[in-house]
Amino acid sequence: MTASRKPNDSGVRLQYRLGGTPQAGKPIVVVLQFDGVSDPAGASVTLTVDAGLTLSGSASLSVPAGQRSDASVTVISQGDGLAYLNVFITQGGRTSAISIAIQTGTAAPAMKANGDIKPLPDGDNIISQPAK
Repeated sequence: MTASRKPNDSGVRLQYRLGGTPQAGKPIVVVLQFDGVSDPAGASVTLTVDAGLTLSGSASLSVPAGQRSDASVTVISQGDGLAYLNVFITQGGRTSAISIAIQTGTAAPAMKANGDIKPLPDGDNIISQPAK
């Protein structure tokens, strides 16, 4: 997949792919491909993970200028659910932030109920929520 870009981002393009289907407790490789580094000093990459994921290996990378570069990152999901591998790319003082979804298992993310649904006499429903 190609990560979408913003007008004021670092200018570095990121493509990524998962090396399989994520399973709880098992490592999965995420292949990152960087292109478009124009700063002679190159670009720096910092990796972080959400709760529920463990990053195996280095959390920082250097990407040289003028060539396409690949990096393989290994993450381990601690259980079923959705978590993100966050990729921060900095070039020339500008930073791009890309979050790569790692969906483990079939459990779809769901919002927690925030109140009770109560019917009104006219047939409409309202959600009753406690005051905070």
